Amino acid sequence: MPIELIAEAVANGLLAGAAYALVALGLTLVYGVLHIVNFAHGALLTLAMFAAWGLNAAFGLDPYLAILPMAAGFMALGYALQRWVIGPASHGDDGNTLLVTLGLSIVIENAMLALFRSDTRTLGTDSGFDVVELGPMLLSRPRLIGFGVSLLAAALLWALLSATDTGKAIRAVAKEKLGAQLCGIDPRHIYAVTFGLGCACLAVAACLLLPTFYVNPRVGNAFVLMAFTIVVLGGMGSIPGALLGGLIVGVVESLGGLLLGESLGQLGIFVIFILVLLLRPTGLFGARA
Repeated sequence: MPIELIAEAVANGLLAGAAYALVALGLTLVYGVLHIVNFAHGALLTLAMFAAWGLNAAFGLDPYLAILPMAAGFMALGYALQRWVIGPASHGDDGNTLLVTLGLSIVIENAMLALFRSDTRTLGTDSGFDVVELGPMLLSRPRLIGFGVSLLAAALLWALLSATDTGKAIRAVAKEKLGAQLCGIDPRHIYAVTFGLGCACLAVAACLLLPTFYVNPRVGNAFVLMAFTIVVLGGMGSIPGALLGGLIVGVVESLGGLLLGESLGQLGIFVIFILVLLLRPTGLFGARA
């Protein structure tokens, strides 16, 4: 097999993996602070993709230009859901929280199904087929843009958590809730902010995925399965792990599709996933509890 073809597959895998990583970042952030697995993650991604598609269909707004308003809107939506729905309904019990997020997922998916039926929709533009020539390689322009925006979003999230008072409060609550509470930090507010940040990551990912992907009421399920794999691979609660795990999964998926065919392209992902669970159960960057 020509080395140029393998190099192109690796490059396109990295570009796709960056978008996967952005979906996983929201999931790992919520787990790292709230210590719960958000079963509504896929449904919220579906909602975000429909919102981006709706803005384009109604107002002609390009998904890339919709990133900032979408991120702000879903940040507010995530805050409201955690502060006034998930938090009060769970009564502080993690088991209840899992059930609430699962119920929220069912409600969102069926609401999308009732509003939009089961039809598959795409953007009515040809921009999803644009390519960029980089030496002997042909790379998808939308995925190239998505790669840059995903890395920028991950860097901004890392800077927020590392260098701002809100980020310090988030890390304090994640590490020791009672100690943070004694220092005057409101855990309920921090939980809601964290959930909002996770939803903002989904909104950005939806805008980056839409030019090259379809949207229907079940589309989020495919990506959330990938996101769970990435989070476990990188280490539960680890932002660098989610980013690296996403890139690894993207490359493995691309090479698997090249070597084994499209239908078996994802087989290598789950082989690596099983090996990581066997050899390093905490993931690449995870730590023991």
